[in-house]
Amino acid sequence: MQFSTGKHISSACPKTGGSAGHKWRPRWLRWLFPITGLLALIWFLVRVIPKPWRATYPCQRVAFLVASSFVVWLIGMIGSMVAFRKAKHYFVRSRYVVGALCIAVGIGAALIAISGGGERRALADDPIPNDPIGVARGVHPGRVVWLHDPNATDWDGPGMGDGHWWERGNTDMAVVDQMMSRGIFALAGESGSTEAWDKIFRHFNQTQGKGDFGYRVGEKITIKVNLVGCIGVSGWGGVDPNNYDLVDNMDYMNTSPQMMLALLRELVYKVGVNQADIAIGDTLCYFPNQYYEMLHDEFPDVRYLDYEGKFGRTGVQQSSLPLYWSSHPSVSYQDYVPVSYAEADYIINMANFKSHSSAAVTFCGKNYYGSLVRWPAQSGYYDLHNDLPSNRDGMGHYRPLVDLMGHGHIGGKTMLYLIDGLYAGHHPYDDAPTKLNSAPFNGDWSSSLFVSQDPVAIDSVAFDFLWAEPGWGVDTHMAGGDDYLHEAALVDNPPSGTFYDPDHSGDVTRLASLGVHEHWNNPKDKQYSRNLGTGDGIELISLQLEPNISVSSSGGGGG
Repeated sequence: MQFSTGKHISSACPKTGGSAGHKWRPRWLRWLFPITGLLALIWFLVRVIPKPWRATYPCQRVAFLVASSFVVWLIGMIGSMVAFRKAKHYFVRSRYVVGALCIAVGIGAALIAISGGGERRALADDPIPNDPIGVARGVHPGRVVWLHDPNATDWDGPGMGDGHWWERGNTDMAVVDQMMSRGIFALAGESGSTEAWDKIFRHFNQTQGKGDFGYRVGEKITIKVNLVGCIGVSGWGGVDPNNYDLVDNMDYMNTSPQMMLALLRELVYKVGVNQADIAIGDTLCYFPNQYYEMLHDEFPDVRYLDYEGKFGRTGVQQSSLPLYWSSHPSVSYQDYVPVSYAEADYIINMANFKSHSSAAVTFCGKNYYGSLVRWPAQSGYYDLHNDLPSNRDGMGHYRPLVDLMGHGHIGGKTMLYLIDGLYAGHHPYDDAPTKLNSAPFNGDWSSSLFVSQDPVAIDSVAFDFLWAEPGWGVDTHMAGGDDYLHEAALVDNPPSGTFYDPDHSGDVTRLASLGVHEHWNNPKDKQYSRNLGTGDGIELISLQLEPNISVSSSGGGGG
């Protein structure tokens, strides 16, 4: 980036000693790469030396690229300096051939230093506003409800002496309960929870060809949450497997226990679901005591899904229902749907509000990565990371997220999508949440909840929020970050040309559009085509619950 002095300079520039018309670059810019590279090298060594397996994790892969670029640059700089000094030494002694060779070596080393030897991450162009694609879903097609209440969060931050964000005194349960209820009201367009839930269930059953009825007692519901900070494979998570205490990554951005509790209260007290007919958890993760106790105290008969199934949890198991990848990879092992998904009549996807170093964002689509009974990069299975934007950037590529979103027993059973946005963050390199600076957050926690029946629409809205957030562009602006949304919206004829059919071993039945994708008009007004009355895309309902509760379908919730 260049900074102009703003004046015509007719003599040598005092900042640079250059000629007229030169643009001045701040002196600190020349140190940006070496400082960043040195910090990346230190961070990589500090994180990986104690636990070498961390080198395989996406954040450390990124750090390694930056650090290795720095090392190559440093070697190149030192090599070129030594080579040029040797050349001068040999020319003074009339040894021209050797001197010329030293110059050649010096030039080569300098070129290596200039290039940095590193890989550059491609960035996406600015999104095209209000250009919807796909077919909207839901009782009110394409509707996404965004609730924001700063009173939900009252945490000073990590290391400030008031504990952790998920503790009772730092996240207000009463406010979260209100957010959940209001979100369901607004999504269904009803004034009470019972009526709203019945409308949502009834609409889902009708679209699935099951009949005109709401929830019926005895039907099973599985809730997929995101507990990646408690992951039970590769030793990365913060839970002690010997006692299930959360002992590390204490402030990691998992789905909050308050959001989980609010949803369970809605289902049990207002819908009338038996506790034993509800399963909640993340197949690859432990359900830590600190979260479990908050939920289990009130709902002891709910099945809490867990990587191993110890200490009263329910261990995940593999069903006989296969999941096929539409890229038809050559692999040794077949994937199967978890038993809790195969047995469920309904699934609720409760994701987190985070950016992602390999996927750009991790919302409801990426949350389905935890719908497998194996590590996404486990040897012998298809490696889901290979087709993320960090490894396959740009638009028009096969995206495995679409197979998960469209599989009959995963996305096909999902009747409600939620994004827990109380505390946002950068996965996986943040150890604690990050405050947002855009309006209306203004330097505070995100304190939000997103609700929809359209999996593409809800991720599109959340994507726009993080795209607009200053300083988050390294991840969210990654080329191909919203490619999975284009593929999902146009899945019957996707830009990649992929025949998406996750339910069959061959190309048998194409998926129909999984939802509508669109970007808002601008970060201030936050209006989509249905708000503007210009198209059949997304409708954003903004609920600003503080200081006064107000409902608007005009998209003006940015104030």
